[in-house]
Parts: sequence; structure tokens; C-alpha cells
Amino acid sequence: MLKRLAASIREYKKKSILTPLLVSVEVVMECLIPFIIATLVTEVEGKSHAGFTYWVFEGVLGQTLPTGSHLPVIVFYGCLLVLMAGISLLFGTLAGMTGADASCGFAKNLRHDLFEKVQSFSFSNVDRFSSASLVTRLTTDVANVQMAYMMLIRVAVRCPFMLIFSMVMAFVMGGKMALIFVAVVPFLGVVLFSIIHKVMPLFRRVFRKYDRLNESIEENIRGMRVVKSFVREDYEKEKFDAAASDVKNDFTRAEKILALNGPTMQLCLNTVMIFTLLFGSYLIIDTLGVAFNVGKLSALLTYGFQILFSLMMVSMVFVTITMSLESARRLSAVLEEEPAIQSPDSPLLSMKDGSIDFEEVSFRYSETAEKNALEGVNLHIASGETVGILGGTGTAKTTLIQLISRLYDVTEGRVLVGGEDVKRYDLTFLRNSVAVVLQKNLLFSGTVKENLRWGNPDATDEELIEACKMAEAHEFVSAFPNGYDTYIEQGGSNVSGGQKQRLCIARALLKKPKILILDDSTSAVDTKTDAMIRGALKTYMPETTKIIIAQRVASVMDADKILWMEGGRIAYMGTHEELLATSAEYRETYESQCKTN
Repeated sequence: MLKRLAASIREYKKKSILTPLLVSVEVVMECLIPFIIATLVTEVEGKSHAGFTYWVFEGVLGQTLPTGSHLPVIVFYGCLLVLMAGISLLFGTLAGMTGADASCGFAKNLRHDLFEKVQSFSFSNVDRFSSASLVTRLTTDVANVQMAYMMLIRVAVRCPFMLIFSMVMAFVMGGKMALIFVAVVPFLGVVLFSIIHKVMPLFRRVFRKYDRLNESIEENIRGMRVVKSFVREDYEKEKFDAAASDVKNDFTRAEKILALNGPTMQLCLNTVMIFTLLFGSYLIIDTLGVAFNVGKLSALLTYGFQILFSLMMVSMVFVTITMSLESARRLSAVLEEEPAIQSPDSPLLSMKDGSIDFEEVSFRYSETAEKNALEGVNLHIASGETVGILGGTGTAKTTLIQLISRLYDVTEGRVLVGGEDVKRYDLTFLRNSVAVVLQKNLLFSGTVKENLRWGNPDATDEELIEACKMAEAHEFVSAFPNGYDTYIEQGGSNVSGGQKQRLCIARALLKKPKILILDDSTSAVDTKTDAMIRGALKTYMPETTKIIIAQRVASVMDADKILWMEGGRIAYMGTHEELLATSAEYRETYESQCKTN
């Protein structure tokens, strides 16, 4: 898991390595400062010229210092301490800058890798994670891992290094008195392990609830018009409050356990300080400052604070890592997920024509599904034909056409396009050759031109206009104040359903596909406009195979063949006249829609 996530560091590897090195210099300076202060106190207390400062002034510089003169000693050590503090500050600042660059860059790369991976997923992969869960992983989980990475390259290096260095210096300055620190560390280790052991299951559970909470928000926002039309705002508020309270309760339980960390650290800190002051003062008085003096006591207290502060920071690192570990697992699961549908090793990059063949095709959405969505489908569609598909809700009409462009793969049998199994084609080439206007029309935020060029990024303005004319969209687009430069809001919320459908059809036409599939894509337009669109497609795209899924018989009655589907099977197939004679269901539907009293 760590190796998989570390692959996203890439160009920030140097800064990730430089940050701990800079932190190390900062720590060395901070740990030497108490030692220098203790040396200063010792020399000021001394009455002879035996200290380091006197050696520098008299031995190196040749300057004679009067007996009992402490000012040069104080000035020398003061300048040295300022220099060391400045170095510590400089390297700490540089470490903060490189650490921020490394962690933010790592998060940027990680989001890029996750998004790129999600783009390669098939529908079945997305179904497995759910869209709300993927959004949570790309936002909250990445933020958690970013914070943990920042802690790892800075605090997780600084604290152990300072802990070890301070412990060594504590033994140098305090001798056996420093054993109190050794006794505290195992106690804290046991407490930290117990906290992590109890908190981890809570965090696993709370992230799953986060997914459900985000799913509820996403569902509510998408269905806002329905919520308001049925006056269900209070119900939705109660549902959201319940989900939010559920998340809050788990977080509260986790935080209560984590809160034990602070008092435990404070207990250890106070215990160490009391022990050091009591026994240190006793030694100073008992030995008259010979075996242990005020300078050493001061340094030992400082090192004690540094040791326990380092332990406290280590505990914070553990808490952060504990919170982010579940996030890391969730991100790793996405990165390690293999797309269910991939291009073959030696893919086909050419297509003979737009003919389609289904050979004993069966399909189910998952291995655990109780029954197949499609069962034993056999079908031949010649290139350039127009085929209509009718049937009741849930008869797998959309499922059938999704197999053509490999949005899903068949469970049994084969689907052939242009005489070749669709699994032999390069995915990008296949999906560029098969244009699908899905049942749920979606426009993206941007201008009309930008939305249309999803079909062909290199399309000229003339080609955009031609496609819109075929889709009966040119007239209303031209009526917009800014024409084709009119801004479309997210989801196409500032255009009507019929306008949205026609723009989506125009977008698909710009791909100039060999196969065009309209999945109930004219349901929001009137019958006259529907007929005009079909007439334009027949006139301007005679060689393109056209498949039209519809609820209205009028939308498909002039097709070369019509399929009537029931229970995942093709129950009837033929022309409009043939189905009127052979299918009671088709005839009944036609009469209910097209005959008047």
C-alpha cells in the first residue's frame, strides 16, 4: 500500500529527502543550546580561567582576561547562542517550505493519479465504489494522507531524532538521573498502542458513513426539483441530520479515546519534572555543586522538556497516521483496482463498416446477480440500417446497446461490430466509432461550443452549425444572446430538457460515427421535432448505422427493423407492418399512442 502511494511523490522526491536533512540540522542546534547554556553557567560559577571561553581568549586570541571577569564569557556565549538559534530558525523555515512543497505536490500528484485511474474504470468499477465514495476519496481521504505525509517528513523525523539526541545529552549532563526518561517511554508506548488499537475500527466505520453522507447530499442536490415539488424538505433535513449525527457520534467516541493522550503526556511530564527537581536540588546541596550544579540541572530540565515534548509530538504523529491509515487503504484500493474492461495487447484500429452482430449474448451486472439482465440474444444489424428498440421499463433495452461500445462486457456469447469482436478493438477507437447519446443527458459547464466539441475537439464552427442543424438545435442556439458562445451552467441547468437533448445529439454527430445510438434521447422534444431529427439523420448520414431506443412508436415506425424486448430477450422483430400483424403488445402500444377516437 505504501509503495503504491509513494509512486505519486515523483518530482517531489528531492524535496521530500531534503526536508528531513534540514530538520536534522535544526534539531542538532536545538539540542546543543541547553548544553551551551549549562557550560555558560558552569564557567560563570567558576573562579578560575579554566573554561572554554578563557581558552579561546587567552590561548587562541592572546587576550588576557582579568580574574573574575564574566562579561566576555557572557558576550561570547550570548553571540554563540544567537548564532545557533539563527541557524535553527533558518533550517526550520527552509524545512517548513520544502515540506509544504513536497506534501502539497504529493497530494496534487495523488489526486491526478486517482482521477486518471477513475477515468479508466468501466461502469462496473464505478458501481463497485459508488460515485459518492470516489468523491470522498479524492477530497477528504487525500487531505488526510497529505497531512500524514507532512507529519512523516517533518515531525516524524524531528521527534525521534530529538528524542534520541536529548536522551543522550540528558545522560551526559545528568548521569543516572536520566534513567527516569527511560522508564517513562515504555509506559507511554503501551498507552499509545492501546489508544490506536481502540480507535482504528472507529475510523474505518466513520469513513464508510462519510461515503453514505456524501451520497445523501449528492442525491438531494440532484433531485432538488423533485424534493421541492413534493415539499419534502423537512424529510430530507431529518434524513441528513440523522446521517450527520451518526458520523458525529463515531467521531466523538474516537476523539474521547484520543483525548486520553494529553493527560497521559501531562502526567509523565509532571512526574519527570518533580523527580528531576527534587533529586537534582538534593545533589546540588549535598555535593556543594561539585558532582551536580545549577547549569547541569537547567540543562537536564530542558532536555526533559524536549524528550517529553518529542514523545507528545510522536503521539500526535501516531494519531494523524491512525486517522489517515484508513484513508490510505481506501486510496490504495482505487489505485490498485484493475479496470474491468481494457484494450487488448494488439488492438484493431480500423473498422470495416457499422454492422452489428449479437451471437447468443447473455449478460448479468455482477456475479452475485440472481438472474441475467440479457438472455440468449441473437441479432444482425446491417451497416447503414436504422433499428428501433421498444419495450416496457426494465426490459434491458439500454443494457443491450451498452454492450456495443463495451461500456459493459458480455457474460456469455459475442458482440461483433464491423465483423470483429468488440473485445479486439482499441477502446478509444471503438468508442469514437460508436456515438451514444445516453438516456440521462449531461452538459458540462462551459460554452455551447465547448460542449459540442466534446464530440470532436477539432471541429470547425461550420461543422458545429451543421451538426446543430441536423439535431434541430441551431435555431434556438442562434436565438441565445451570445449564440454559440452562450455559457451553459453545470449540468445544463439553464436550458430546457428538449434543448439539452438536441445539443447532446449534435455533440454525438460531430464524432461522425459508424454507429449512432440514441437511448430515448428525443423524449423531451415534440413529435414534429423528433420526426425532423430522424429525417435529417436519414438524409445526411445514410451509411451510419442508427439504433433508436424510444417509448413512442412514432419515433421508430419508419425504421428498417424494430425490436420488441421483454424480460431481457428479443420477443419480436420486424418492420412496423410485420409487428402490427405478429405482436399484440406492439399493436396495443401503437393503437394507444397513435389512434384517435
